[in-house]
Amino acid sequence: MNDNKRVYKIPKYNYADQFPDLDSAALPAIRRLLLSGEYILGPEVTQFEDDFARFLDVEHAVGVNSGTDALILALDALGIGPGDEVVTVANSFHATAQAIVRCGASPVLVDCGDDDFLISLDQVAAAVNSRTRAVVVVHLFGRAADVESAAALCDHRGLFLIEDCAQAAGARSRGKRVGTTSHAGCWSFAPAKNLAAAGDGGAVTTAHGDTARQVRLLRHFGQPVQNRHDLVGYNSRLDSLQALLLAQKLKHLDAWNTARARVADGYRQRLSELPLSVQEQGGPGEHVYHLFQVRAESAEVRDGLVNCLQDAGVDAVVRYPVPLHLQGAFSFLGHRRGAFPIAEALAQQTLCLPIRPDLSERDLDYVCAVIAQFFGNS
Repeated sequence: MNDNKRVYKIPKYNYADQFPDLDSAALPAIRRLLLSGEYILGPEVTQFEDDFARFLDVEHAVGVNSGTDALILALDALGIGPGDEVVTVANSFHATAQAIVRCGASPVLVDCGDDDFLISLDQVAAAVNSRTRAVVVVHLFGRAADVESAAALCDHRGLFLIEDCAQAAGARSRGKRVGTTSHAGCWSFAPAKNLAAAGDGGAVTTAHGDTARQVRLLRHFGQPVQNRHDLVGYNSRLDSLQALLLAQKLKHLDAWNTARARVADGYRQRLSELPLSVQEQGGPGEHVYHLFQVRAESAEVRDGLVNCLQDAGVDAVVRYPVPLHLQGAFSFLGHRRGAFPIAEALAQQTLCLPIRPDLSERDLDYVCAVIAQFFGNS
């Protein structure tokens, strides 16, 4: 549906806007790093970990290679493996369930809410059994899940709570930053994210010192010091170049998220009279709009609208067109179509409009005029 070679009038990303200090700060710092040779777990990584922990107001942040690795290392650090079950939501990116499988555990999927598109905690409670060890809540599209309620459920059942924060850097749940009050928050800094590296990057955040120590061991071959391997680990280290760039961008994150919220409000106002709905925004600071999801009444209308927008030069896309339980990779779970009706409906009916901090009122007017024309002609 999306032609990656097409040049869009309004693209999804504007990478140049992410580097306001490119010439004065980023490039000189990159030069110093390249000449130093401290490319792996250098001082830039420690600096970013300290900055990120301070930004979130959490005790520990551990940089790793990717958001997927963050999930795998968090699960491993908590001792989750073969024979264990981990409950998570059917509408998420592949990596959420992939990480559970890669640790040898079994993902148990549940459906999501029709308004907020987030994991149904009622269904989580019903899915818990004697083999359940953890719950992974996903802050999807930038919207924070109810961490406090999820934590209460997990505490009552003696379960670990893990947050997939990949799409929600800077978001709050009931006033607290996500990724700070659970057993582990797992972050992705891939180039498309609100806080983006120039390549892969991730982190695990936690208030638990033992979990942080275990993740630090796991990410670096299980060795506390060179050539002493206390456990079988991974090679999953945030490199110094990515850490340097992330530390420079971090100081802009709250302002960028505020600008994203402004763009989202602009969309809501302009689209309010059209036959579309949007993801519930929650309370103050609970949505940082990694993606702006619009829901049509059917797959046919959604697909027609995406094609119309793309033909008009608007880089609209679909995330995610096939929910986890219908992916071939997870066919072994045995779910059939109809198992999670809300996740399936969202997969068929939603599309993402471009949302960037630098989108102008004129850009919003253009996108929404194209949408209004589509419905006027349909």
